[in-house]
Parts: sequence; structure tokens; C-alpha cells
Amino acid sequence: MTTDVTPSLGAYVAGLKAPREAVRDRSAFLERCAAKERAPALAGLPLVGLGGSCGKPAFALPRPVRFDDAACERLERVAADFDAFVEYGAYPHLKLHDGGQEIAAVQDWSVGAFVFLRPGYERKEELLTAIATALA
Repeated sequence: MTTDVTPSLGAYVAGLKAPREAVRDRSAFLERCAAKERAPALAGLPLVGLGGSCGKPAFALPRPVRFDDAACERLERVAADFDAFVEYGAYPHLKLHDGGQEIAAVQDWSVGAFVFLRPGYERKEELLTAIATALA
């Protein structure tokens, strides 16, 4: 279940992470798990999880994506519109020209495509919408 009513995406993500002193506290973990039932949506897309090491929130695109040259060009145009560039590793990462901070990454799997967003990025909803449109 997702909802568009949350304090902020950043606050929601922070609430799912455990402080060091609580990593062995089962009841605190279960409280955080309960919050997943109230996961926010952004730009009409559901939050499906967090990146394993980075902790960025992940949003499911409406359908799987298969990257080809045309899809990469569309993603690069989106990046340019946000003063960013695309760095291609295992999957594309959008990074700001000013400082190289990662603002989004797109994972393409056989079961679906997911956009991981920096929760503190001011234009995150606009960026998510642009990525979803470009890769539709």
C-alpha cells in the first residue's frame, strides 16, 4: 500500500534506517517494518524499497525498461535538463555537473525497472516524472 501523504521523502527514508545503538533491537525493527505499509508515492509511482548500500528510495516504473541506444539518448537529454550527466556502470546514474553528486540511478531488471532517487534532491519529483516519461 502506498500513500501520497508523508512528512517528506527524506524523513520517511530516515525513519526506516536504524541508529547504530538500535541495530539489534527487534521491536524497533518491527516498528520500522510497519512503516513500510505506509510507503509514500512520488510522481504517481510507488516506493518499492531502498538501495542496499546507498539507502536511496526506489520507485517502480510502470513497465520494464530495456536500454538501447535510443533509450540512453533520451535519458541523457533528461540529465541535461537537470544540469546533470549520465555515468554508465552496471546501470545508468545521473550525476550533477556541479560536484558530481548522484541524484538518480535506473536499474533495469527482467521483472521491472526501478529509479533510485536522492531524497534530499529538491527537484526529485520532476526528475522522476521526466525519467518515467523518457523511458516509457
